Amino acid sequence: MANERLRAALLQKGITVAALAEAIAVDEKTVERWISQERTPYRRHRYAAATHLGLDEGYLWPDALSGEQVTAASASEIVSVFPHRWSVPRDLWGRLFETAEEEIGVLVYSGLFLAEDSGIQRLFADKASAGVRVRILLGDPDSQHVAQRGIDEGIDEGMAAKVRSVIRMYQPLCEVEGVEFRLHDTVLYNSIYRADDQFLINTHVYGMSASNAPFLHLRRVAGGDMVNTYEASFERVWDGARPLPED
Repeated sequence: MANERLRAALLQKGITVAALAEAIAVDEKTVERWISQERTPYRRHRYAAATHLGLDEGYLWPDALSGEQVTAASASEIVSVFPHRWSVPRDLWGRLFETAEEEIGVLVYSGLFLAEDSGIQRLFADKASAGVRVRILLGDPDSQHVAQRGIDEGIDEGMAAKVRSVIRMYQPLCEVEGVEFRLHDTVLYNSIYRADDQFLINTHVYGMSASNAPFLHLRRVAGGDMVNTYEASFERVWDGARPLPED
């Protein structure tokens, strides 16, 4: 069988077999065999090829790593664990987003604490102006899931009201080129904050506000699968969300 993931990645990136071979210092025919015969490269070549393509080696060669190796690499993706979001050092947020060179992502219901931070809003605007893609997903205030989250937290209509307040707070940022907003209508099991390969994950716990729930700081490690899982979840919600109404 052919390695269609590798073939598709080359086509999507506009990279030829010869160009990839030259970039990672292997023979062109070797790369062709990776594709047409689904040969598995040595790990150093897998890592070099995946890095050049901007993908994870586990995606291009899902059977290359044993379960034990994936588990070990995934454990290494955990930078820090906090018992509550409020216990996260305040400067971590700015330091995280400041590192972004390609992608900033926020997936929340309201994320009021972030919208209230004028410094973070300026940082988002500056990053977007520098070419970083900034995507912010907010809960649809008219959706049943936002209403249910309000009931679960004991604030009832307060959750939808918070979302509407956040939308108003973000109005200046909506005018910045490179910043994209969408509204989602999903059950949100975690809030996700992304800066390139670093992710902050705020778990959601029934009957408890997000600020009191456990919190993870993750950084992508080659062969790990935790960051990949949260990244895929973010993209799935983004694809199903709708643009923020202009009014």
